Amino acid sequence: MIMRSRMVRRSGRGAGAPVSCSQRLAASVALLASAAVVVVLIARLIDRPIALPVSVVAVTITLMAGWAALVGRGPRRLGAAVLAVCTLGALIAFAGVIGLATLLVTAGLLVASGIAARGAFGRHRPRGRQVGAARHGVLVVNPRSGGGAAGRHQLAQAALRRGIEVVTLTEHADLRSLAEDAADRGADVVGMAGGDGSQAVVADVARQRGMAFVCVPAGTRNHFALDLGLDRRDVVGALDAFDLAVEQRVDLGQLGDRVFVNNVSLGVYADIVQSDSYRDAKVPTAAARLPDLLGADRAAPDLRFTGPDGHTGSTADVLLVSNNAYQLHSLGGFGTRPHLDSGRLGVTTLCVDRARDLPALVALESMGAISRFRGFQQWTSPTLRIDSARPVSVGVDGEALCLPPPLELRSLPAAVRVRIPVHAPGVPPARPGLWGMFPALVRIVAGRSPA
Repeated sequence: MIMRSRMVRRSGRGAGAPVSCSQRLAASVALLASAAVVVVLIARLIDRPIALPVSVVAVTITLMAGWAALVGRGPRRLGAAVLAVCTLGALIAFAGVIGLATLLVTAGLLVASGIAARGAFGRHRPRGRQVGAARHGVLVVNPRSGGGAAGRHQLAQAALRRGIEVVTLTEHADLRSLAEDAADRGADVVGMAGGDGSQAVVADVARQRGMAFVCVPAGTRNHFALDLGLDRRDVVGALDAFDLAVEQRVDLGQLGDRVFVNNVSLGVYADIVQSDSYRDAKVPTAAARLPDLLGADRAAPDLRFTGPDGHTGSTADVLLVSNNAYQLHSLGGFGTRPHLDSGRLGVTTLCVDRARDLPALVALESMGAISRFRGFQQWTSPTLRIDSARPVSVGVDGEALCLPPPLELRSLPAAVRVRIPVHAPGVPPARPGLWGMFPALVRIVAGRSPA
């Protein structure tokens, strides 16, 4: 079998959706406002050889950090916000030199640039064909997922008010059988309210039985819902997909006879997934466990596969195979996928020289900048085979398993019809790092994806 691979840029970001005219205009405003700040400072401090460069540097850092804080998420957003506040504070302390009027104009332009930058990154609205309401919609609810999210949001009651049949997953019931039974009873649309592992099972039944699928984010992290463009906080609102909706075909991934919607993790990362603290604190857990799992006394995982250069026998300390490529910033937090319809698996590997790489790896993981690590590599491929001399520990959509080799993975292109509410916010944009904000805005102005 010939496996053709395509390299993904080192940052791990794939091509996103087309950039709208409003996004291009917002990016232009952000850049023009930032340029105006520099012009104002030069005009005011042209005769101050020390104050001018200090002010320009402070403004530049404030701009970059402010953009990143407004666009980013999680720890990176917090870190950028702190940096922006500190550098802005330095400018305010410098007010006696640059003058109060100049300071106020500078602050106003900085705010305008930040607001415009946030608008430039926008969200990619769900694309697909408009479809009518379900004739016979069935929602399967896992009441234990997400710490009881379905119960907190009174999801079953809301579904019944909409005329949606509700099936509750009890402790000893088989999820696949419940979804298949819904198909046997004439359901044309089936939904799953639960975690990503449950989403995969029901989506696979929908694929096999010709039903449309609805994802209701009632799990813990709901990564699949995020990449579909759903608002993960609006659990009840996801039920609107049973009514007038946007329908699109998305890919699924397959490991042996098991389907996954997000990813399969192997090597060191599979051990991290099995940590008790992982579910509630992914990034800190990953950063904390890496030194032990990659210590000099720990043997490298026995994972053999074909790399992007076609070389058979490649290996890695971390191997992540995903349903479409991730924009990856950290091992613990994962990233986002700009699309779910490329028909290819995303493959991410991490090779670590234990004697010298570990401090840099832990630092970059903690900063959410793992893609800058020198042993980081990404590519895409429709299939991947993984060999090993022993059973392989894997995490499949976060579920820890141990499977016999070889592992055969493949993409199932356009496998399932997914219905998205017409009011869904859309897929999050690519979020570049602090120093990637300016080039990203320039690309948006040029009408290209920011990543």
